Amino acid sequence: MTNTCFTPEIVDTLLDRLSSDDQFREQFLGNPALVLHTLGVSVDPAQVPAVRRLPSKEVLKANREAIKSKLNGQLGLWIFLVE
Repeated sequence: MTNTCFTPEIVDTLLDRLSSDDQFREQFLGNPALVLHTLGVSVDPAQVPAVRRLPSKEVLKANREAIKSKLNGQLGLWIFLVE
């Protein structure tokens, strides 16, 4: 099942992987639309920002609950707007 919004389960999986897995972070930065698709989130590749950066693993871990509240129900590319 593919959707355009983050579910709580998808957010947990995404944050777990982004805060602990360097290879996943690289893959996500390289092709976020494909990585999100594998998690069940459909995004238009044309909407992917040309310049991408992620919060550090430490920032993701320290601010997990705040990030979760921002991402739940949002469209798939909001992770790039989290600081």
